[in-house]
Order: sequence, then structure tokens, then C-alpha cells
Amino acid sequence: MVILRGLAELTDDELIAHIEAVGEVLPVFGFYLQPAVGGRTLGFDFWARLAELPCLAAIKIAPFDRYRTLDVVRAVCESARAAEIALYTGNDDNIIVDLLTTYRFPVSGGQVSKRIVGGLLGQYAVWTRRAVELFERAREAARTGQLDEELLTTAARLTDANAAVFDVANGFAGCVAGIHEVLRRQGLLDNVRLLDEQERLSPGQAAELDRVIRAYPDLQDDAFVAAHLDRWLDTWQEEP
Repeated sequence: MVILRGLAELTDDELIAHIEAVGEVLPVFGFYLQPAVGGRTLGFDFWARLAELPCLAAIKIAPFDRYRTLDVVRAVCESARAAEIALYTGNDDNIIVDLLTTYRFPVSGGQVSKRIVGGLLGQYAVWTRRAVELFERAREAARTGQLDEELLTTAARLTDANAAVFDVANGFAGCVAGIHEVLRRQGLLDNVRLLDEQERLSPGQAAELDRVIRAYPDLQDDAFVAAHLDRWLDTWQEEP
């Protein structure tokens, strides 16, 4: 009898062996997903072992946990491949601060520094025009070493907005529905219907979306979407 097991059920040793096997065929991009939406906790020792694998090209860090995020960055900095591995943030609760931070750890009598070079985020699915602008501001601040202090204020505002979009109050149950609802309000979607009929906006989530949309108009790209919506919809409708 063959027993099928998901990756989340593997031991650390089994997971490393699985990644090594995949790495014989193609480069590996790690994804540290938070437990609330199906991920599992992985300790520093796991990331230290992973960072030494020649197949590892990058890691998306999305545990929504500062301690767990530091586990990954420190493991990479202490590895022999620190300069070869790219780091991306998936922490929708800390996007801007992740992008602004220089991480630095003592290694072999010296100091190794590492920056998170980009974001792969659910938040980028909504208000994308503003997200691109914020990313460019963060990247410029990192390039010049001149901290744009207003970005730190914006960071907290964006975290509050994301809490509504991703339904933090209900353990992220309405995270996909929240994204769809924002897009629906902008006219990009007709509805928030999902494949799982039980997956929908949580009680109170629509009111929270109302609140953050009123509170943070500077985070939204409604005018940009409205200016291009007819052309985008016409293009989609013309596709076979």
C-alpha cells in the first residue's frame, strides 16, 4: 500500500532530501509560509542546512513572525552561500520595514549583511500601482542610505489595511475573498465567488474594508484603475 504524504507532514530530514532531489532537476525557490494558512514552523537549523544546498536560489520569507524571519536571514548570512541566495518578503504585516532593513550578523570574526531584495505578496494583488510606488521608494532609500521616515508611518498604515484585506481578525479565513472584494469594488471582478463555496468574506470583514478604504485613500489606486478599466476589460473580452 502506498501512503501519500504532503510536504507539511515530512520531517526536516525528509524535507531536505526532497528538496535535494528537486534540485537535481531545477533551481529551488524556498517559501516559508505561515502556519495559519497551511505552512509549518521551520527552525534555524533547517534553514541553515537548506542554505548550504547548491540548488537553492532564493527564499520567500512569509511566516508573519519577526523571530522566524530572523531565523531565515541569519541562517543565510551564516552560510557559505550568503552572497548567492536572494531573499524576498512575503510578510504582508511588515512589507515596508522588511524592504528598508539591512540585516547584519557576526560571522567568522566579521560581519555579513543582507537585504531583502523584493516582495512576493498577496498585498500586491490589490492597489498594485501604489504597491509599485512604495517598493520603488523603499528601494531608493536602500540604495542611497537615506531613510524616508514617512515610509515608516506608511508601513503601519499598510499593515492596518492588510489586516482588513486578509481578515486577520478571523485567522485569515477571508483572505482570498478580501482580495476579490477589493478588486470587485474597483470593477475588476464581477463578484467574489470562489471555488470553495464556503470561502467568503468573514462577518465584519466588509465593514473593516470600509474603514481602511476611508482611512487610507493614499494606499489605493482607484483613479489609476478607473482610467484604464474599459481598455483592460475590452482586451480581456477580446481574448479567445
